[in-house]
Amino acid sequence: MTDLKVDVAIIGTGTAGMNAYKAARKHTDSVALIEGDQYGTTCARLGCMPSKLLIAPAEARHRAHTYEEFGLKGSMPDVDSKAVMKRVKYERDRFVGFVKKAVDNYDPKHKIKAFASFKDDHTLELSDGRTLTAKSIVIATGSHTHIPEFLNEAGDRLITNEDLFYMNDLPKSVAVIGAGVIGIELAQALHRLDVRTHLFGRNNKISAISDPKILAYALKTFKEEMTFTSNSENLSVSKTKNGVTVSYECDGKKHEEEFDYVLAATGRRPNVEKLCLDKTSLVLEKGVPLYNPETMQAGQSHIFMAGDVNDHLPILHEASFEGRVAGDNAGRYPNIKEVKRLTYLGIFFSDPQIATAGQSYQDLVTHNTHFETGYADFEDQGRSRVMLVNKGLMHIYGCPKSREILGAEMMGPHHEHLAHLLAWAIQSEFTVDKALEMPFYHPVIEEGLRTALRDLKGNIDKA
Repeated sequence: MTDLKVDVAIIGTGTAGMNAYKAARKHTDSVALIEGDQYGTTCARLGCMPSKLLIAPAEARHRAHTYEEFGLKGSMPDVDSKAVMKRVKYERDRFVGFVKKAVDNYDPKHKIKAFASFKDDHTLELSDGRTLTAKSIVIATGSHTHIPEFLNEAGDRLITNEDLFYMNDLPKSVAVIGAGVIGIELAQALHRLDVRTHLFGRNNKISAISDPKILAYALKTFKEEMTFTSNSENLSVSKTKNGVTVSYECDGKKHEEEFDYVLAATGRRPNVEKLCLDKTSLVLEKGVPLYNPETMQAGQSHIFMAGDVNDHLPILHEASFEGRVAGDNAGRYPNIKEVKRLTYLGIFFSDPQIATAGQSYQDLVTHNTHFETGYADFEDQGRSRVMLVNKGLMHIYGCPKSREILGAEMMGPHHEHLAHLLAWAIQSEFTVDKALEMPFYHPVIEEGLRTALRDLKGNIDKA
């Protein structure tokens, strides 16, 4: 086979890789887009889209709990779990199809179906036997589910979110290990779809919530609805004839419970193991190259990192942004261009939703930033009470000197929208006064945001 030589090589065709490809093409037609596995992004195939397809029927069914309070007579709908999963897979495959169609429209001469690993800084060895030399390289190989060693004792009774979305039927019972975004979303959805579910966390933490009061509110809210051991210790699993037994300690007491499956929601790790990065001159930290998040450049090299593989912000819109920056800089190398990062925006599609916009409480404390806090309680917020979704708490952080909004942590109804408004305001460098000049209709949930802004303004005025 003929060896290859290109200006830009991109490894991976997920969200970051696809955006890197489009950005690099603006500089050169000498591009190689390398994919060793299936086309289709993590989001469309395994992550955000199929999980939301499971959450949607769960939330629709859960609303039946409010029938009597609304003065409605009815009953809790039965769950046809096979029909639920049929729709999840059908729509998931439809979303994946859009990605495949986009890749199909790429220039065939640019696409290489093979795995790639580094031979040296500029040379990649392909699994089809060829080598490829590139002036610049974008690594966009994504991430995979991290499985702690002890969970492997569950054998074929251990599943991940990836396995769940390929199942034809929902399990009767499941232990969800990990109280991050995947664990919280899936545990709540499965519980609401009549699956006996037990969520296990550690140290009374929910990832992405650092504000102590928001965290306490979230723990209380989830525990009121479903079985959630947030301070489990000494977890172990063992496969049984009919499923898997989970053993754990809580508050000094030992417990055992049997389930059909254990679902690992224990975080994700960058796909770097097979890249042979040790054969490059890159400086590695835990196997991942050190890089500049405003250029995506690894060190001062011609190699760029984009998306989940850099282990920074495993979120689709961040991967899309990073892919564009990495592809642009790979195409223009060595004329590197710095790009200001987007304001942070993270959302749990739980019910109530959890969100962070801008700097978190932990960010501010870690950097010794002086800040004031604005508060809003959504249990008494008008529109939320009208719709019987009145559970929530919001904290907005502001700078007493500049009066700028710095960030927010929140849990509440439809807070995906409020978080967006705050992220836009922060990126636009709004002061709390400027934000309060914006129109607020009545009655809407956004009035709760205004309450928090007014409280923040009052506290800043006092300060």
